Amino acid sequence: MGVSSEKQALVASIKEKLTTAKGAVLTSYKGLTVAQDTELRRALREAGVSYHVVKNTMTRIAAKEAGMDAINDHLAGTTALAVSTTDAIAPAKAICEFIKKNKLEDNGVLVVKVGLVDGAVITADEVKALASLPSREVLIAKLLGSMQAPISNTVNVLQGVIRNAVYVLDAVRQQKEQRESA
Repeated sequence: MGVSSEKQALVASIKEKLTTAKGAVLTSYKGLTVAQDTELRRALREAGVSYHVVKNTMTRIAAKEAGMDAINDHLAGTTALAVSTTDAIAPAKAICEFIKKNKLEDNGVLVVKVGLVDGAVITADEVKALASLPSREVLIAKLLGSMQAPISNTVNVLQGVIRNAVYVLDAVRQQKEQRESA
């Protein structure tokens, strides 16, 4: 008995999501209200993350084809896949912020199962650690700030040297004027 073309297309779609993802998070969403689900989807959309409920069997096949068998241990119960093809941190950050904002940490309503970063499978704890990293823009700003600091310090030192030279020359001028008037 062969697999239907519809199921093959679904497996291919999931495999493509897994293999093209810079970052992805698989979650369990059991008990999430419709309002919470709508809010979560909006937050993910704003972060540039696509979010799809996936069938475990199809995801298992897609993961095997993609060489990501490590996620198969986490495919039980309800499963949803949050994927970003541009930002490795965005799915983890958006989901973890939503969990924290809605106080869903300990009640098992929205649970991080496993994550992917550039094809590497990471644990739920690693997903949470990834989510706590500053955004790419913040990291770039910090890097630029640390690069600018030595330049600013050099400019300040040079200005101080010039300022001191001006004070010395002014003092010499004042002494000469006092000698000439005396």
